[in-house]
Amino acid sequence: MRVDQFDFDLPESHIALHPVEPRDAAKMLVVGPGGKLADRQVTDLIEILTSGDVLVVNDTKVIPAELSGLRLRGESRRKVSFNLHKRLDANHWLAFARPAKVLNLRDRVELGRGRRKLVATITGKGEAGEVTLAFERSGAELDEAIKANGAMPLPPYIGGKRDAEERDSVDYQTVYATVEGAVAAPTAGLHFTEKLLQDLMLKGVEVEKVTLHVGAGTFLPVKVDDTVDHKMHTEWGEITQATAGRIAAARAKGGRIVAVGTTSLRLLESAAAATGELGPFMGETDIFITPGFEFRVVDVLMTNFHLPRSTLFMLVSAFAGLDTMRAAYHHAIETGYRFYSYGDASLLFRASQVEAGTR
Repeated sequence: MRVDQFDFDLPESHIALHPVEPRDAAKMLVVGPGGKLADRQVTDLIEILTSGDVLVVNDTKVIPAELSGLRLRGESRRKVSFNLHKRLDANHWLAFARPAKVLNLRDRVELGRGRRKLVATITGKGEAGEVTLAFERSGAELDEAIKANGAMPLPPYIGGKRDAEERDSVDYQTVYATVEGAVAAPTAGLHFTEKLLQDLMLKGVEVEKVTLHVGAGTFLPVKVDDTVDHKMHTEWGEITQATAGRIAAARAKGGRIVAVGTTSLRLLESAAAATGELGPFMGETDIFITPGFEFRVVDVLMTNFHLPRSTLFMLVSAFAGLDTMRAAYHHAIETGYRFYSYGDASLLFRASQVEAGTR
């Protein structure tokens, strides 16, 4: 499909730079069957979901993956910063560098300061500002040093407008985050409070946890003209045998599978892609979902509002229908919904394959 079919105009004033408080006070646009729109609030999930439904959340935890320091080359010093986005082994990370043009292979960099500062060597350069960092520390020692020196890796559409703040260490983390490894938050989950989760479970809604470590590649622009030419980034995920069994059993009894975020959806559909039935999964996925995709697991998707021409807007268009999502986003812009990571939510009901764009 042509990428320009997923374009739309979004005023910058709609980009949220901070979340609402409390988290579950955010607005939620419900996009029902047939594209029917309803303006609700996140706490209305208690009314919308029913006993036997399964809420699938991503329990990945964001690490402080933004590091700043100096490039060292002889007597020359130059300020640089990196967003770590994928660990390769005990001491190697892929990272996006700023400014990447001042870095050469074998350059040394010092990141942070004091006893726990990090020293690394540039051992690879790729496209879009990507570099490979070989750290002198490794394993758990490297992990602790990254925590000591790093800042929360805010998305570029937030980080370009303001500096990271102390509150971001809490705001940019879900209340159920436990498995460290993400360099971007699964942002639909940011709307949940402990109380909302407890109230849903008291109603009989099951809550299941899966893990997908969100990579910074989720923010990379689509630079091709046709979706068939786009190379999707990979992310590591896991669904345990026990979790897969409980989700499949609930679905067999008629419960709806509600994915919280595109990350949960991508992982669930990756796990079912081979056989058509949900099973355990461990490994990397680069699943790219565009209109025409056959969904096998997820019935309802809770997600934030996404960038124009992004792979995530393509995904929601595949799920609920391209025309439906164009109309929903037009309504959201006209009525003042807040967009992106710290913005409001939408709750999408899966369209039939014909409605979603299958030919």
